[in-house]
Amino acid sequence: MNPAEALALLDRFRRGATTQEEVLNAFQAAPVADLGFAVVDTHRGLRKGCPEVIFGAGKTPAQVAAIAAKIVEGDGRVLATRITADHVRAVKRRFKDVVHHEAARCLVVERRPAPRNPGYIAVVAAGTTDLPVADEAAVTAGFMGNEVRRIHDVGVAGLHRLLRRLPEIQGANVVVIVAGMEAALPSVIGGLVARPMIGVPTSVGYGSHFGGLTALLGMLNSCASGLTVVNIDNGFGGGYAAANINALAAEAARRK
Repeated sequence: MNPAEALALLDRFRRGATTQEEVLNAFQAAPVADLGFAVVDTHRGLRKGCPEVIFGAGKTPAQVAAIAAKIVEGDGRVLATRITADHVRAVKRRFKDVVHHEAARCLVVERRPAPRNPGYIAVVAAGTTDLPVADEAAVTAGFMGNEVRRIHDVGVAGLHRLLRRLPEIQGANVVVIVAGMEAALPSVIGGLVARPMIGVPTSVGYGSHFGGLTALLGMLNSCASGLTVVNIDNGFGGGYAAANINALAAEAARRK
């Protein structure tokens, strides 16, 4: 159950369309489901507006499929990240409508999609090699009810590529910037955009790049104001944070 569904249930009770007992049963249901190998947080959607997300790495296909089934049972939708083709096949045996985002290494089932937020989130990738991480951010933000505009291959080695897309970036409510190598792109965008920015360093680069550490330190030491940085290759974290910021903006707009 998510907050919108909880409010709808209370509204039905107010109108006499459901009983007090049914409302109490819904809210008194156990907040977890113990599957033996995993304890699923069935109230994550109610508390945070987004159901628990499955991190597929290290889990067997059968485990991912069972966890996904339990989350869909309660929330009507599920996102799994860092999955393989074997995970997808296992989930498809339970849900024919699963969508596999191969480049992002994500799968999504959306039988009850999240309510859509106004505005959009820009996911900006410095290079083509950064796309898997950028796609993970975009899939995550989209799953959480946001329009996502993907802006690819605008790294600082060809600054003119960025400048022609600048109006679209400036129009976003939140900007997720994904970059490897020396990760200069967030500093450049940070000087041109008056929006919350989330930097996602990637492990793209040569030897002294140290598996993304150079990009991470470059973003953390950016002179651009307003840049927040997540972990290396953490597209999910960047997309989730951007979605929360956009949801807050949507809530403020509704209150006006």
